[in-house]
Amino acid sequence: MSAVRSRRRYVLPAVTAAAALALAACSATAADEPDAAASASGAFPVTLDNCGFETTVEAPPERVVTIKSSTTEMLLALGLGDRIVGSAFLDGPVPDSLETVPAVEEPFADEAPGSEATLALEPDLVYAGWESNLTAETAGDRTTLAGLGVATYVSPAACKAEGYMPDPLTFDTVFDEIAEVGTLFDAEEAAAALVEEQRAALDAIEPDDRGLTALWWSSGDDTPYVGAGIGAPQMIMEAAGLTNVAADVHDTWTSLGWESIVEADPDVVVLVDAAWNPADAKIEALESNPATREMTAVKEERYVVVPFPATEAGVRNVDAVASVVDQLADLDR
Repeated sequence: MSAVRSRRRYVLPAVTAAAALALAACSATAADEPDAAASASGAFPVTLDNCGFETTVEAPPERVVTIKSSTTEMLLALGLGDRIVGSAFLDGPVPDSLETVPAVEEPFADEAPGSEATLALEPDLVYAGWESNLTAETAGDRTTLAGLGVATYVSPAACKAEGYMPDPLTFDTVFDEIAEVGTLFDAEEAAAALVEEQRAALDAIEPDDRGLTALWWSSGDDTPYVGAGIGAPQMIMEAAGLTNVAADVHDTWTSLGWESIVEADPDVVVLVDAAWNPADAKIEALESNPATREMTAVKEERYVVVPFPATEAGVRNVDAVASVVDQLADLDR
């Protein structure tokens, strides 16, 4: 095993060049139809059961507020950036592979926006990454917004209610959201092209076959917040060939004490790189703590870095898998 430290930063593109060509051609076959009252192109209104809330879109949305990077990048990847009138609560920069727009380059809120700021943008749809983005304390209660003529849509991967929460999250769930958003925006051909490209890219990845165990450290210091057994971290690690040391925790993310982590002694630590909790700071903490610095992954400096926007369900997950596999291969060179 190499003693050379691998700390390079990987920028994960949201859409590959081939995907961009596919989107331009719009020639892919249709993906599986989403759960919509109408799915044929141009057939509106569309009504969806979204996280247990019935949301109706009377016509393809023209003025959209996006909350979280996952929703913003979804519209950009589908070529719908011109519909965004405001973006908020972005988790990091948009990849260079996506053509951005002024509303994304200058978010109107750094965190979850309030209803007054949201309504001031006169949206006809609010597309949220988390259910908690749509409450009376944030962008607005969904029922209230509907009464004001503003439709709402939450990323299905983020649904928490029984029967709606993905258990576990799979790439099919991610691809279904792409197709469903395509239906909402009368952009089924672009959505089908993106799904086809992402499926092909995922199928082309050769997972690491060494049986390595891994800890996915998202955030937290005294008590780490780690990827558990049914969310995006598990989905990405499994596709990359890693065995999650917290896979037996039936949740998307969970708190895990350092004592348990040291006992598990993972072969690799996957570090989520965020502006508020960067990967370098995590490495410094691991190497300065008398207990954690004796872990196999720390002694051998076996670190894999994933940017925060790629860690939630969305168009960057396939590229995250590819990057993890590439970084694992680099560890022993």
